[in-house]
Amino acid sequence: MAIRGPRLEFSVGAFLLLALASLLVLAVASTNQRWGLGSSGYELKARFTQIGQLRKQAPVKIGGVTVGQVAQIELDPTKFDSIVTLKLDGKFKDLPADTSAGIFTSGLLGESYIGLQPGGDPDVLKSGDEIVFTQPAVDLLQLVGKYMFSGPGNAGGADSHEGNGAEAPAKEPQP
Repeated sequence: MAIRGPRLEFSVGAFLLLALASLLVLAVASTNQRWGLGSSGYELKARFTQIGQLRKQAPVKIGGVTVGQVAQIELDPTKFDSIVTLKLDGKFKDLPADTSAGIFTSGLLGESYIGLQPGGDPDVLKSGDEIVFTQPAVDLLQLVGKYMFSGPGNAGGADSHEGNGAEAPAKEPQP
């Protein structure tokens, strides 16, 4: 039986530490986390009536390019709207004040993300400001349900009859 030397034990220990560090980096990278070193970002808020499947850490995109992520989602206790806090990269700090935000889905069943559409206002949004123009998430199941269960004369989903009473009998044409 061979006696283990200090070099072998050191090599095994170093290998295990390297493997654990690799797993940690992989775990952080797969969950879209940031290391938080030298974070020069800023926060904006947006108010939505419906956020659908939006989650924390969801990407924030401008023109399909990721410029930040969702930092926090809260419920306004008075208006019962969802307040979404966006953490944007500091490189994109000159967003116009009339920038609009919408909640979109990547593909049919993909992840939800926030899409920003910059406007043309010369004033810029500052850290902590609220994006005023928002578009809520579209619930595909609700849309499909309205389409499938609406009658042929009821395409819009609204009731086609104006009153609550019975229909008036049709008049026969006079000769």
